[in-house]
Amino acid sequence: QVQLQESGPGLVKPSQTLSLTCTVSGGSITTGVYYWSWLRQPPGKGLEWMGAIAYTGSTYYSPSLKSRTSISRDTSQNQFTLQLSSVTPEDTAVYYCARTARSIAWGLRSTYDYWGQGTQVTVSS
Repeated sequence: QVQLQESGPGLVKPSQTLSLTCTVSGGSITTGVYYWSWLRQPPGKGLEWMGAIAYTGSTYYSPSLKSRTSISRDTSQNQFTLQLSSVTPEDTAVYYCARTARSIAWGLRSTYDYWGQGTQVTVSS
């Protein structure tokens, strides 16, 4: 059973960089043909795909967030990390990490087979 767990600060000040880590257990992020994504859901809004890192280490980003987003991995810890720079209150959301074997439709909830429980991040001074 694969399990994903997000961790990071729940409160970030405007203009700072948000950093979240997803720790994966029950499976390696480097084996199998899987893509490991970050998604978020702002209050009262829909799910937004932010980016992904493939089993190969290749990264993919949402065009709307690409200039502020970086995804990396630590294979020794079986973790992957999201960094979102220059945050504003509009970046307040529940952030999720998730796994999929599909290379398309990354914005759809049904694309993913495993999810983290989500972590609330609030951007406020």
